[in-house]
Amino acid sequence: MDNFEIRNMQETDGQLVLDIFKEGIDGNDATFEENVPTWEAWKINHYENCRLVITDENSTVIGWAALSPVSKRPCFSGVAEVSIYLSNAVKGQGLGTLLLRRLVNESEENGFWTLQSGIFPENKASLNTHQKCGFKVVGTREKIGKMPDGTWRDIILVEKRKED
Repeated sequence: MDNFEIRNMQETDGQLVLDIFKEGIDGNDATFEENVPTWEAWKINHYENCRLVITDENSTVIGWAALSPVSKRPCFSGVAEVSIYLSNAVKGQGLGTLLLRRLVNESEENGFWTLQSGIFPENKASLNTHQKCGFKVVGTREKIGKMPDGTWRDIILVEKRKED
């Protein structure tokens, strides 16, 4: 894992970020989304700060993490939803844990006090990664959303509060 670098996401990373997101969509256990957004739409839906990529020894983006708002209400300005995706080619190497730990640190430096994520119960790797990084299971939201094929899915809601 020494040949990997975590850095701030750059504009030129956009296509690779979207390609990795498509892998998550195609895998059917990472998101309810069925279509990859445009880069412009992706940027609008995620905070400008706390956008990270992890790159391999060739400086190729192999994963990313970012935060999005959970509400427009000012009282929730320090609460964000986590998105973290790795290329299928590098899963199972502990890179998600490295990336999520860095995202947690960046979020706290940027004034966020709670991070949350909704994870499909079948996505054991993501659940384990979040728990390794201090996220706690809040509960299960049953039949919270439908997949494009009409199948209802549950999510396990996890959150991490900033340590004071």
